[in-house]
Amino acid sequence: MTESFSTDPADSLHRQWMNRCLALAQQAAGLTAPNPLVGSVIVQAGDVVGEGFHPKAGQPHAEVFALRQAGDRAKGAALYVNLEPCNHTGRTPPCTEAIIQAGIHRVVVGMVDPDPRVAGSGIARLRQAGIEVVVGVEEWACQRLNEAFVCRILRQRPLSLLKYAMTLDGKIATTTGHSQWVTGPEARAAVHQLRAVCDAVVVGGNTVRCDDPHLTSHGHSAHNPRRVVMSRALDLPDQAHLWDTSTAPTTVFTSLAAPAEKRQRLEQVGVEVVVMDDLTPLNVMAHLYKQGCAQVLWECGGTLAAQAIRDGVIDKVWAFVAPKLVGGQAAPTPLGDLGIAEMSAALPLHHLTWRSLGPDLLIEGYLTPELWPREKPASQL
Repeated sequence: MTESFSTDPADSLHRQWMNRCLALAQQAAGLTAPNPLVGSVIVQAGDVVGEGFHPKAGQPHAEVFALRQAGDRAKGAALYVNLEPCNHTGRTPPCTEAIIQAGIHRVVVGMVDPDPRVAGSGIARLRQAGIEVVVGVEEWACQRLNEAFVCRILRQRPLSLLKYAMTLDGKIATTTGHSQWVTGPEARAAVHQLRAVCDAVVVGGNTVRCDDPHLTSHGHSAHNPRRVVMSRALDLPDQAHLWDTSTAPTTVFTSLAAPAEKRQRLEQVGVEVVVMDDLTPLNVMAHLYKQGCAQVLWECGGTLAAQAIRDGVIDKVWAFVAPKLVGGQAAPTPLGDLGIAEMSAALPLHHLTWRSLGPDLLIEGYLTPELWPREKPASQL
């Protein structure tokens, strides 16, 4: 006997199992690009008989791991998955056919896959095979989890997040350039956790010269993002933590004017050097997109941050505010010149949230509000 089944996406049991899918998917955060984060659960007569998540690109999809664990118990069961099952052959066979062959009777989908290779065809194939399909369970949460994947598909570039830490009077360093530490350990830990779910983190040459950062997750995860430096003249120190590529890879983007001997010195220690005719944040993002990045973190100074915003590549902002006062007209601020002369032209942040981290405040918001997931199901497929 199979379990009773509701076709209502708001059903509490559907939401319970979909939230389990989301928790499973989250275990691979930072590891799956350019693929999405996906978890799957198979339920037979109210009991979980199989579950799994997609670990990284090239590996089987979440549904396959769940089906393997369920074995014969998958027959007549319900399969939950936060993203529509694929219906095409890529590096792995289509999940729809595996689901059909396993004898799954019902499939509950969190959101439709925006990838044009899928885009509803997976749902249509399952229904064609006589499987009952429910779409839109916890869709808002599903879209939030995979907003970087959605951005990559719809905009053909990674999702970009600008992070900075400033004092209450808007300074990121003192007049001497000293900046360690603006915020406390709780805020710094949040940044390390954020790096762990990003594919790359970008800084400018001045950050390397002044701060000598590691730009790793500092043990919060086994995953460290690619460290990216933008430096037009390669006026960088010979010794820097970023040149140790045993921890994480480092790429330096530079211009044609950069001295060849400096490029060679970096390459000799394992740093990738990419020379561009036009070194801009937009072109760097295009390169990172081609390399498979889905989410990029910008931890740069004000000049480069402003250029990235002007280039239209910043989607979200994480602003840490410390209850400190520094003062000084020459003390640097988070953003350089944006060319805004009137307050009415200021760039607004949308869908704001804020939370306390020790003594500091973290304010989050979107510069591109259209990336914010819809509250109601986007599809009634």
